[in-house]
This record gives sequence, structure tokens and C-alpha cells, in this order.
Amino acid sequence: MQERPGIITFKGNPMTLLGPALAVGDKAPAFTAVDTGLAPVSLADFTGKIKIISAVPSLDTPVCDTETRRFNQEAATLPDNVVLLTVSMDLPFAQKRWCGAAGIDRVKTLSDYRDRSFGLAYGVVIKELMLLSRSLFVIDATDTIRYLQHVPEVTSEPDYAAVLAAAKGLL
Repeated sequence: MQERPGIITFKGNPMTLLGPALAVGDKAPAFTAVDTGLAPVSLADFTGKIKIISAVPSLDTPVCDTETRRFNQEAATLPDNVVLLTVSMDLPFAQKRWCGAAGIDRVKTLSDYRDRSFGLAYGVVIKELMLLSRSLFVIDATDTIRYLQHVPEVTSEPDYAAVLAAAKGLL
């Protein structure tokens, strides 16, 4: 397993990411995660759609909460061929509880708890914490990565405008 030290920090401490360093133009790796009903969900389930994938450490933290709520609001302004996915290591039960309490109805949450399929394929597992780093991927309808953002400090919010502009540029 490839280890990439020093790409991100968590509360100022350097962390190591596990997995490949993906780049714009790469084919998006296949993955399987679990939805809030414990059903497997894969990248192939969204073939033909533009995908905004937001990897977060945990929905139960303030920044992840803010980020997911923001993308849920933004989803209302996007056409049906754009899907927003938030992937975390939270258990599906916790994701379901959080989504219900937060009124999240436009972002699909996926849990990577079972085998870290998403995190390891996309190079966003934090070795020291076994959580996902705050990272965003915009993937086109042919499953090619068109934009990616690794937020340098995990406790900071992403550049929402850049992510949304990349997705809207594919419409």
C-alpha cells in the first residue's frame, strides 16, 4: 500500500495518506461502500451522471456537518444528472441518524467502514486515524476525474466555489 506522508495535516500535525495519488484526467477507481440501509453502492451505480464526491472524516464533527449541509443546499441548484455523494467512515446507522436530524435529502451518504474500498482506491485514508481526509472529486459522466481537492488542513472547509464551478463546467 502506497503511503504519502505530509500531504495533509490534522490540527496542525502532519498525517500520512494511504493509497494512490490520483490526478485530473485519471479514470475514477471503482469502489463499493454501504448506504444507510446497508446496501452496497458502487461507482457504477452512477454511470452516466456527473458525480461530486465529498470524503469527510465524520459527519458528527462541526466542519463535516457544515460541508454536507452546504452541499445539500447547493444540490437544489444542480440538474438531475449531477449526484452528490458524501463518504465517511461513520457507521451507516450514524449516517442515517445524522441525515434525519440535519434534514439532508439531496446528498447521498455512503459508509466506507466495512473495507475502506473508497478511501484506499482514492488515496484518502489517514493512516494515523483510520478516517478519510477531507477531499473532493468531480467525476464526469464517463467516470474521468475532472477536478480534485485535498483540503490541506482536515479541520478546514473546502473551496466550495471551485468544486461547484468544476461540476457546472461539465454541464
